[in-house]
Order: sequence, then structure tokens, then C-alpha cells
Amino acid sequence: MSIRYHASPVSSHDLLLCRRGIEYGWVRESARPAMPDAPAVESAWERHEAVLLPGLLADVLERYAPHIAQAHRLYQQTLAGETVADLLESEPYAGRLSDDFDLSGSSFEDNDDQGIEKVYFDAWQDDDIVADDLWCKASWLSFDDEDGSLRFRFSFGMEGYEDVAADPERQAWAAKLTDAVFPESAAITEHPGLRTVLESMLGSSAIGFMERIVYFNAPNGGAQMHHDVERGHDGVVFAQLSGSTFWLALGKPVLMDEIDAYLAQAPADQWSELRALGSDRAGLSRYLDEQDHELAEALIDRHPDFFRHLIERGYAYILQPGDVLLMRQNDLDTCVWHSVICLGEEAGEGVSFALKVGRA
Repeated sequence: MSIRYHASPVSSHDLLLCRRGIEYGWVRESARPAMPDAPAVESAWERHEAVLLPGLLADVLERYAPHIAQAHRLYQQTLAGETVADLLESEPYAGRLSDDFDLSGSSFEDNDDQGIEKVYFDAWQDDDIVADDLWCKASWLSFDDEDGSLRFRFSFGMEGYEDVAADPERQAWAAKLTDAVFPESAAITEHPGLRTVLESMLGSSAIGFMERIVYFNAPNGGAQMHHDVERGHDGVVFAQLSGSTFWLALGKPVLMDEIDAYLAQAPADQWSELRALGSDRAGLSRYLDEQDHELAEALIDRHPDFFRHLIERGYAYILQPGDVLLMRQNDLDTCVWHSVICLGEEAGEGVSFALKVGRA
């Protein structure tokens, strides 16, 4: 096991796990994990396990360093309250967008407590609109004022209602919009080594990178345990471009197994309601899929000892710049659930792209 957990620091190399005021303990990577070979990647994918590709993108990070630095400036300007639409109408964005995209409007997300601003675009070729109602949405990752984590998500249409997989053309143009705003996306989409891994793993050379999100996980921030299942997508590729993050990632059936295992050794007078849910595995599975699953969240998202349990069982990963994490997300019953915490004192940039077989 390459990641060591301690309830309190034992070395200057230990890093604090802290998310929204909850301190989970301290971790240290004793050694960088080895790069898995193709059969190991394919086998883990088939078993719905997370796949870490350590340092795979390290060879191209210097090439994209200016774009990564510019992305951090956009993050800081958004954090400071500047209007995203105004920022995207100024350089360097205006020049990169002008060939294909027209900024058609923006809205402040008053109906979304985590939303900051949504900026709308139309895509043009010659004199024709080829994709309308594309958007880039800036959102907070939590409701905590002390958490500066945010994301820029790219998609189209009516959020939460539109079946994005049913419109591959607009989905592809939303991906191109991401390239224009964050050119460092090419570190993932055009990396030959990653392409080789994905083609072998998915059994196809026609792989699209869709429904793109650019994250800035900040100190005291990150994401609670969740999944990214969306119809028509096979999985997610996450790449760390700057900074460092800690991850717990495991398939949903394994997560339920570990909840059972943890509760079995916990004092009998604790977690009584969750124990009752866990006695019906199908019921627990449905409960986890509900938007409000507070009984489970109290354990899997806020209980330090459950974090220790999962770390010691081998489901923890530390991502450094250049690392890639692959997670299968094609089925609600088997998908990889994952939890993220920023490590260190600086926000880092990460990108999360959906993998879609059948569209290059």
C-alpha cells in the first residue's frame, strides 16, 4: 500500500486531509505507484475499479504551462467576483473564440445556490449557426464560504433536462468550446500515450471526450462521494494538471461492501438507522442514488474513521501533476464512486472529460 494514513502527523511529508472544516487525518505517499500494463488496465476497467496512470501526461505539461497559468488567472478573477462573460470577451479568449464562436449572452444563476454565472455561445461556420445554446457555467463546488473550489462546466441546452447524448453534434461543439477557453485540454485529448491506453481498454479507436469540466479544487475543498453516470457515456478520464488531490475511488458494490464491513465492527449502538438500511442491499443501493442520502453521507463523507478504513483497504489515490485517473461510469449499479480533497496550500487545476465510444 503506497498511501499511509495517520490520525496525527508523524512526518513533515504528511499532508492534512481537510474538507470544509472536517479534518480526516494525515496521509503520505510512501512511493509512487508503477504504471500498469495494458492487461492490468483492461482487467481493472472490467471489474469497475479506478485505474491510476501515474505521470502519464508529465511529458507535455511544460508545453501547456502558459495555458495552465492563464487558467489559474481566470480562476482567481472569478473567485474575486469578476464577470465571467467579460473575461471571456477579453484576450486571450476573444481571439481564440472568434473563429467559431459568438458569445450570445450570460445569466447569473439565481436559481442555483452553487451557480455563479452561465455564459452562452453559438457556433458558426461561414454564415450559418451549426450549434446554438452552448454554454460554459461557473459554479461553486459547495455551499461553504470557506471553500474556494469551483468548476467550469461545458455543455448545451436545458441543464438537467436535456438528453445530451441524443445530440452528438452540439455535444462535440461544446467540447470544441472547451478547447478554445482551456487549450490545455489537448494535453488529454491529443496525448498519444493516453490514446493508446484508452483504445486498448475500450476496444475502439473512435473515442470522444465529451461533457467537459475544468476543476479548481482549493484548500479546505473538494467533492463529496458521488458518481458521474450519464446516458451514452462509458466512463470518465480525470487528469491533474497542477496542484495535488487526494481521492477515494471504488465501485458502488464495493462501497456497499465496505459500509457493511465497517458497521460490522463499529459499536452496536452507533449508526442504527444506516444499519437498518444496510440490511436490505437493494434498498441501500437505491438510497445511495437518491439526491438526499444524509444517513450515508454522515459516514462516507464526514466520518474520519471511515476514511481511515477505506485508505487502509487500498481505495485511496494521490494525484500529482501529470497523473490520470480512469473511472468507469456506464451503469448506476456498478459505477465508480469517488471523493476528492485538495492537498497542500494551493488550488490546483484538474480536468474531467466523459469518455464516449463511437465518436472520435
